[in-house]
Amino acid sequence: MRTSVRPPDPHAGGARPPAIAPEFLPRHVALVMDGNGRWAKERGLPRTEGHKRGEYSLFDVIMGAIELGIPYLSAYAFSTENWRRSPDEVRFLMGFNRDVIRRRRDQLHEMGVRVRWAGRRPRLWRSVISELEDAERLTAGNWVLTLQFCVNYGARAEMADAAAAIAADVAAGRLKPGAVDEKVFARYLDEPEIPDVDLFIRSSGEQRVSNFLLWQSAYAEFVFLDTLFPDFDRRHLWHACEIYASRDRRYGGAKPNPLPA
Repeated sequence: MRTSVRPPDPHAGGARPPAIAPEFLPRHVALVMDGNGRWAKERGLPRTEGHKRGEYSLFDVIMGAIELGIPYLSAYAFSTENWRRSPDEVRFLMGFNRDVIRRRRDQLHEMGVRVRWAGRRPRLWRSVISELEDAERLTAGNWVLTLQFCVNYGARAEMADAAAAIAADVAAGRLKPGAVDEKVFARYLDEPEIPDVDLFIRSSGEQRVSNFLLWQSAYAEFVFLDTLFPDFDRRHLWHACEIYASRDRRYGGAKPNPLPA
């Protein structure tokens, strides 16, 4: 385990994180990085330029999460549905995801970030898998922030794979059918040690979850921001956390209404 880490770079404009009491901070933030293509289109640029600009937004958010004290951040980098995009864009995104991990791995390690990967192996480029696994090994002992890269990830696929693995263990006699409950099922998900999502953020103004961490987001608070992701930075994360801190999370429970005397 690293005993010293490099602090995150300060915000370019000098912004400082808000004062939110630790008990009101989300433990796990899920981030849908939406709007790269629209950002590029508005500027007469190819979609790939929006993705390139989004890299800087993501890493500013990572630094902002560290500054605020958020221990888990999940980033939706490539979904199982993204294979439907044009072959040229898919090829770009595969190479881009590989190169981002390679380019930023040492920086993440220096800041004490632990990298984890959630997603399916089939169809994913072997070079992408290799870079993700190298980053996982390098950063395994880090503790400042766990960054879950969701690459070739889909929540329905994750749950279907978990169900198939459970069925195989039942058939092999390693698990009794009656023992399968929510806790057992969760152990078969991609990263079972990462806690459930507290705050789910989506940029660009779209208000949907797009098959992202459905099981883990059962009791998440949702914040949808109008900013396209290439214009997103740590200040937007902090704003979403302030919204989160103002909400009353009851998890299905409720206090009795006060009655008039």
